[in-house]
Amino acid sequence: MRTRFTWVLGILALISIGFLIACSTKYSSSSNGLIVVSSQGNAVMQTFSLNLNNGGISQINNAAGPPTPGLPSAVVLDPAGAFAYVIVTQNSQIASSSTGIATFPLASDGKLAAGHTTALNPIGSVPVVPGALAIDSAGKFLFVADGTSGVVSVLAVGSGGTLNEVAGSPFPVPAGGQGPANLTALVVSPTVFPQHFAACSQTPAPTSENLYVTDSENDMVWEFGVSSSGALGNPPGDQSVLGFPTGSVPSGIAIDPCNRFVYVANGIPDNNISAYTICNAVSVPFPTCSAADGSLVSVGAPFSAGVGPGPMTENPFGNYLYVVNTMSNSVSGYGISPVTGALTPFSSPIVATGSSPVSIAVRNDDNWLFVANFGSANVSQYAITPATGQLTPQAPFGTNLLNPFGVAVK
Repeated sequence: MRTRFTWVLGILALISIGFLIACSTKYSSSSNGLIVVSSQGNAVMQTFSLNLNNGGISQINNAAGPPTPGLPSAVVLDPAGAFAYVIVTQNSQIASSSTGIATFPLASDGKLAAGHTTALNPIGSVPVVPGALAIDSAGKFLFVADGTSGVVSVLAVGSGGTLNEVAGSPFPVPAGGQGPANLTALVVSPTVFPQHFAACSQTPAPTSENLYVTDSENDMVWEFGVSSSGALGNPPGDQSVLGFPTGSVPSGIAIDPCNRFVYVANGIPDNNISAYTICNAVSVPFPTCSAADGSLVSVGAPFSAGVGPGPMTENPFGNYLYVVNTMSNSVSGYGISPVTGALTPFSSPIVATGSSPVSIAVRNDDNWLFVANFGSANVSQYAITPATGQLTPQAPFGTNLLNPFGVAVK
């Protein structure tokens, strides 16, 4: 009897060890991807493990969410994948909430630690309410657009993911135009180029940065120069911040990872994409570029999109552009001409999303793309065919919580 009992205990021990190993290996940075989602329904953050072999999704058990210190929206990861930065807004339904940027450390098992909020400097007595954010490719600065106040805040990223607003922040866009600026999206030019498989992989990246911000009130995209301290000012050699016309209600922007092109999503009624060449050291021979100051030159007539195009992203090698059509619940895909930046729709240019898509992210291996669906309580997942950029829908995965908003992936 004792021998049999000892044998049973041994089997149970092996089962327990196997269970613990299965639970502890849901995420491994060497063999799995990581997806981070912010949810407005329950004001929490969630992480998911992505099996890189078959695209399988496993939810990582983040204790208590973790909860966000405000109503969360857009989220970005630092280049190392060590921290998630999330816009949070004070809300009466969330206890002790505040407005600013919440920082969540990412552990090696993919779990998020509790977040803390960095408040943004006000404009005089007027608080800054963040609406969009971006991080530069070196992970040095976080840029935050306050839509209705027409300013951009800049935060220096310190050790441990700490954020400190740089001197002079927030920075306003120029006055004038149809009315007060409404800043909706922003991107910063890369100072790190893709290591492989891109046209610029063997080319030294620029050491200076430019910031491009869409203004839906004045139908413009503004260009700032970024100093070594992170302060915003005029582009190099120019006497003022530069503005370039877009279509109606620009609400999304993407920049080429090789610093060649900028794309802007124009909303209703235009429903199209404006494309621009960036005037830099490589493109100055371009006939209409007068200086290597990062200014934008239109590549021609806009390119058709779905209804209400907004969030957008390029693949990590600068070959394809993906645009979320917020009012037609779909994603449009385009090939990018490496010479002109012109867009060519895929052979199957439209794929469906869930209801009310609000954000998009592509993994840096160019194999997986994700869209958060605010109205469906899930995230759409697509496999990318690298040779064509074509998207193949996978089964969406539920967030188990209402109103997912931001999505980021590593």
